[in-house]
Amino acid sequence: MPVFTVSAFRLPFSLPFSPATGRSWAARLSGAALVLLLTACASQGPVGPGYYRVQPGDTLSQIARDHGRNVSELMRWNNLSSANRIDKGQVLRVDPPGGSAASGANSDDSSAKNKTTRRASGGSSVPAPPKLAPGAPITDIKLIWPAPGTVARGYDGGQSRGVSIVNKPGTPIIAAAAGTVAYASNGLRGYGNLIIVRHGSTYLTIYAHNRKLLVKQGQSVKQGQTIAEMGDSDSKRVELYFELRRGGTAVDPTRALPPR
Repeated sequence: MPVFTVSAFRLPFSLPFSPATGRSWAARLSGAALVLLLTACASQGPVGPGYYRVQPGDTLSQIARDHGRNVSELMRWNNLSSANRIDKGQVLRVDPPGGSAASGANSDDSSAKNKTTRRASGGSSVPAPPKLAPGAPITDIKLIWPAPGTVARGYDGGQSRGVSIVNKPGTPIIAAAAGTVAYASNGLRGYGNLIIVRHGSTYLTIYAHNRKLLVKQGQSVKQGQTIAEMGDSDSKRVELYFELRRGGTAVDPTRALPPR
């Protein structure tokens, strides 16, 4: 998985942040100040109440749903120009500025409630999945390998939160389980042409660096259906970066995959 640079992060306050603006900041900052900025941006620690740090595979609509908000509110509170462009590590405001009441019937303690509750696509609340024992197999979803090839890097829970499978350009990428395409675009920097498939209210699978996407957002897919072609978009080599997220947290996908 690529190492994310400072341009892939945003601070917990509203500032435009792109490679171009990043260079202009660097030109105005002293060396010491720039080091502090880079350190702050790279932090993956907890965020304050009313904020959320974007995780791999997140979409703005999912974040809005999980926090009882709507997409337009999050775009307005965070000065976002597009709902399809959020970055891994970016900190988003998910409670209204100044602590004012949110639109609709959202209560002030929605963020606290959503620590243990996630909202399904229909708007109903569902309990967060129970914690897994360390190293235990995942039995509530059965995956198949999303591509043939060599596993060049496995899950380590740190920089690599999935597996990287290396093969030739154009190698078919298949859906590891049946589900609905939650995202199919290239708006998350570092992932290239990306597909995210939602499997019920608990699981997401992530397929990054594709050469070509063969499905669209909202489309239902069957297990084993070809959804993309392997490529090297936003990657230094031709590979598939594959990730499994359970209840919003990346887990080792080999715990749900058959042995190879």
